[in-house]
Amino acid sequence: MNGFLTNGLTIFSGNSNPSLTQKICEYIEIDVGHAKVKTFSDGEIQIEINENIRSRDVFVIQSTSSPVNDYLVELLLMIDACKRSSARRVTAVIPYYGYARQDKKDAPRVPISAKLVADLITVAGANRVITMDLHAGQIQGFFSIPVDNLFAAPVILEHIRTKFSGDIVIVSPDAGGVERARAFAKRLNASLAIVDKRREAPNQAKAMALIGDVDGKTAIILDDMVDTAGTVTEAAAIIHEKGAREVHACCSHAVLSGPAIQRIIDSPLTSFVVTDTIPLKPAAIESGKFKVLTIARLVGEAIIRSHRGDSVTSLFV
Repeated sequence: MNGFLTNGLTIFSGNSNPSLTQKICEYIEIDVGHAKVKTFSDGEIQIEINENIRSRDVFVIQSTSSPVNDYLVELLLMIDACKRSSARRVTAVIPYYGYARQDKKDAPRVPISAKLVADLITVAGANRVITMDLHAGQIQGFFSIPVDNLFAAPVILEHIRTKFSGDIVIVSPDAGGVERARAFAKRLNASLAIVDKRREAPNQAKAMALIGDVDGKTAIILDDMVDTAGTVTEAAAIIHEKGAREVHACCSHAVLSGPAIQRIIDSPLTSFVVTDTIPLKPAAIESGKFKVLTIARLVGEAIIRSHRGDSVTSLFV
């Protein structure tokens, strides 16, 4: 990347995903900015920017994954530190946006947490947000600043085209993901199936029925995020029972909390493809079932275009 194209650009990393930040900076061909992120003995977070960023275009890369509250406060403090250091513009790059599932008032006396987090990021001083595969697209409307919601689809589609051939069926693990699965199936010229799921309690899913034909086919379950893996493993079990030749899964955000990794290891899934919006846990890496695709080029290109003032529309397809 020519230096004049990135002149005035600085990228900082929080502690949530430094390896992704490093890959993004390698793509852009700049160094990661110097910032100190420390924790006092009582748990307070201290941020110190160790280079001059006056009048610079600053991007802070931080996923709000587990421990979500610590990483969220880190992000807010880094944004505030950059604003107080006279940065010209601060963009929060949030590959995985935590609290995204709490996007509506679905019961009496509950918060709309995704909106509150959006307000916190805005009040902290962010001028723009770049994120990926929001669990609910309407979260973009919770911000009073511009939001670029990128999609991991190009990266996952390339992997599927490269690794799979023959009779493929794209499976949505629940009714909510049908639109996403249909878009993938259309681009891959594949058939579509849907798992009818009933959620008995939070983080507890039970697959009930399969709509569509998977017999003798390579089934690929598609989801935006996998938390406890109840949905995806229940879906894999019913797809396997219905005669699929192989069952694979792809998702953008590998949250993988609680029993998720063991459930996936014990499931009929042949492989589980994730992106690096969240660092994969060691137990998942050691299992051999997981394949990680990097989104560094996609996010790096969005940062470059945002910095130059170019359109990012082509990155959404």
